[in-house]
Amino acid sequence: MEDQPIPQRTQQSSSRPSPSPSSSSNSSSSHLNLPPSMSRAPHSLETLTPSRQIDRMININHHLSPSRAIYSDRFIPSRSGSNFAFFDISPVSNSHSDAREDTSSAYVTLLRTALFGPDAGVVPPATPEKRTSPMSLPNHNIFRYKTETRRSMDSLSPFGFDNAAPGINPSPVKTPRKVPRSPYKVLDAPALQDDFYLNLVDWSSHNVLAVGLGNCVYLWNACSSKVTKLCDLGIDDSVCSVGWAQRGTHLAVGTSNGKVQIWDASRCKRIRTMEGHRLRIGALAWSSSLLSSGSRDKSILQRDIRAQDDFVSKLSGHKSEVCGLKWSYDNRELASGGNDNRLFVWNQHSTQPVLKFYEHTAAVKAIAWSPHLHGLLASGGGTADRCIRFWNTTTNTHLSCMDTGSQVCNLAWSKNVNELVSTHGFSQNQIIVWRYPTMSKLATLTGHTFRVLYLAISPDGQTIVTGAGDETLRFWNVFPSPKSQNTENEIGASFLGRTTIR
Repeated sequence: MEDQPIPQRTQQSSSRPSPSPSSSSNSSSSHLNLPPSMSRAPHSLETLTPSRQIDRMININHHLSPSRAIYSDRFIPSRSGSNFAFFDISPVSNSHSDAREDTSSAYVTLLRTALFGPDAGVVPPATPEKRTSPMSLPNHNIFRYKTETRRSMDSLSPFGFDNAAPGINPSPVKTPRKVPRSPYKVLDAPALQDDFYLNLVDWSSHNVLAVGLGNCVYLWNACSSKVTKLCDLGIDDSVCSVGWAQRGTHLAVGTSNGKVQIWDASRCKRIRTMEGHRLRIGALAWSSSLLSSGSRDKSILQRDIRAQDDFVSKLSGHKSEVCGLKWSYDNRELASGGNDNRLFVWNQHSTQPVLKFYEHTAAVKAIAWSPHLHGLLASGGGTADRCIRFWNTTTNTHLSCMDTGSQVCNLAWSKNVNELVSTHGFSQNQIIVWRYPTMSKLATLTGHTFRVLYLAISPDGQTIVTGAGDETLRFWNVFPSPKSQNTENEIGASFLGRTTIR
């Protein structure tokens, strides 16, 4: 390698032939310093003068193939591919100023979307910019000799490969997920009560939907769309709540007479009946073999279905009907909401609430524990409150509040992504999908003509079913599939149309 001759640029420059008369007017600004191997061979259709060759390199009045890359001269860098901005150097030509402004505007838009979400309505305050050292960039040369003629919008992303910040994995900005605005299935549910304090719909881990209609309980198999009548309580009683055990086929049914019936749904057989409440049971929650029931008599009873006694403990604290009950995912904490506008948290062994929250100004029926963060609890208030509030039960703190503008009837977290869904009453009877923690709206779904009082989520976490006093059950695909599992579970999505559940 040391014996090879090195091209002498000064000699080439001094021995350059004089320009031809046809190009003498542009000789002072358009001569190219080319090595001997790069002769100006004429094309078959025309001869390119040096000025036209420069025009093509900087893409002036020339339409290029959308997939071709422009390779500049050996010693002349490409203007559009160079990093002038990182060294506070502005190109001499002003012909592309508008294009640079468009690029800057697109970059700012993508940056705001990446940092604050696609629905961020408030522009964050400006902060002092931190100057990026050119030497810290992946390509810290000022000049580049190749320009890609097709640049996607992802190349402008603040998290793109060329501008990746330290500690951030380079990836393109994702477009907002689209949620279908219409239900894929509607079931008629005659005699579905329009009562805010009841819980008449639940979806089992075996993909079976239980619905309380009047004094009967019906089962709808989401795989086969088969409807089964589980029980009939008779003319003197009615169904006030239903709740599936976390695993298995046991279904608890709360009645207006203050009794809890346990049914084996696989055999359509009642296993036992437990008493203890004096008035109707509107809320049920399972924790393994422990069943909690909340009643209009203001009490919560803890029942172990393995024990002979009807209940093992009684929880007192609410001053009005208990209408919301949810166990945390680790089965250590029970949250209860009542018509006294209070939200309580109990542990496994307490008979008095360990946490008390009084911020709501209406009945608290909507309660949901986050499956993603331990101790994160969401609750929603009734007509006079209209707010969704978030709590940290580990530190006993109120995290945030979102005024939804309407009665909050139900809340449910997605187990696949950090999102939650809420159902509402007056005045829009809408269903809202939220992204947490920004609480930006992903979708607002409408269709029910009465308050959306009932909500359940499918075992695969993708589908929700909503029920209302308009006597319909509507099925919506609102959440994405889990990334780590094959989601080929049949949930009735292929069976379109409207049928009746009994």
